[in-house]
Amino acid sequence: MGTGPVILGFDGTPVSERMVAEVGELLGERDALVVTVWETGRVFDLGAGPAATLTGPVAPIDLRTAEQLDKAAHDSAQRTASRGAELALKSGLRAEGLAVADAVTVAETLVRLATEHKASVIGVGAHRHGRLSELLLGSTSKDVLRLAPCPVLVIRDES
Repeated sequence: MGTGPVILGFDGTPVSERMVAEVGELLGERDALVVTVWETGRVFDLGAGPAATLTGPVAPIDLRTAEQLDKAAHDSAQRTASRGAELALKSGLRAEGLAVADAVTVAETLVRLATEHKASVIGVGAHRHGRLSELLLGSTSKDVLRLAPCPVLVIRDES
């Protein structure tokens, strides 16, 4: 395992909280970047989805309101990342929280950051999404495993 930081994908769910704690317990005092990914500009798409074609056009959102909603999404993501960093600090990691706006998938964003920071490990939580969840990982964790330039620690949901 390299000496670069640990990249932790954190979405505020119980499985991501558990992942942070377990990575901290396993790896101890290491630098960590706790990342919450959010999709910038998503609010601008509200009037263009399938619902608009089924029920008629959705009332347009003015630019100022869309910008305020986008800023609220960023602020929420930053609070989530900061909370994840606090958990990481408590588990023994030297952590910093980072909210990242990106137009690609969460997995692609985590892999990009891991590459840029020469990460030693990426940590992700795997959510259960149905009956086959015992055999399958979620799409984000599968994609991180497939694309990662470094080892990946996947912590599965206990529920």
